[in-house]
Amino acid sequence: MLRVGLSTLVLCLTVSSGACARPPEIGPVAAPEITGSRWFNSKPLNLDKLKGKVVLVEFWTYGCYNCVNVEPHIKRWYSRYHKQGLEVVAVHSPEFAHEKKAENVSAYLKKKSIRYPVVMDNDFAIWRRYGNRYWPTVYLIDRQGQLRYRTIGEGRYSNTEDMIKRLIAETTPTSPG
Repeated sequence: MLRVGLSTLVLCLTVSSGACARPPEIGPVAAPEITGSRWFNSKPLNLDKLKGKVVLVEFWTYGCYNCVNVEPHIKRWYSRYHKQGLEVVAVHSPEFAHEKKAENVSAYLKKKSIRYPVVMDNDFAIWRRYGNRYWPTVYLIDRQGQLRYRTIGEGRYSNTEDMIKRLIAETTPTSPG
């Protein structure tokens, strides 16, 4: 059996080679918490409140060109799968000082009609919990709170959407008795 570590996974995602053609499935491992103090489009969330949902966690910042390119896909998935149990939590981790201002983030969300929950991560606490290193990065968490998928950068949209559908289709295991 071939075992692949996270460093190998990152290499596979960042190097264009045929050796890593499989979707970047990971885990299952307990997902890190997503708590933060400043939320937009939602009351504060945490993984306990999201248990039973499939959660797409996106690390982004509004000034990142690649993040802006991923945005239409995130919005489409939210629109298409939210009623089926998908929740999106966009973790805004700013690269520059002006991106740390809540009023700038709020104005961007309004201008771009982003309606899913967004949490500000100015101190990179959520970023560090996930061991994240790149903008944008998308993680998928299953209904039991297990981290199951990660993709870095642009592309692999059909792989990500396939995994969203697969996780939505999975049912919560029933306890014996």
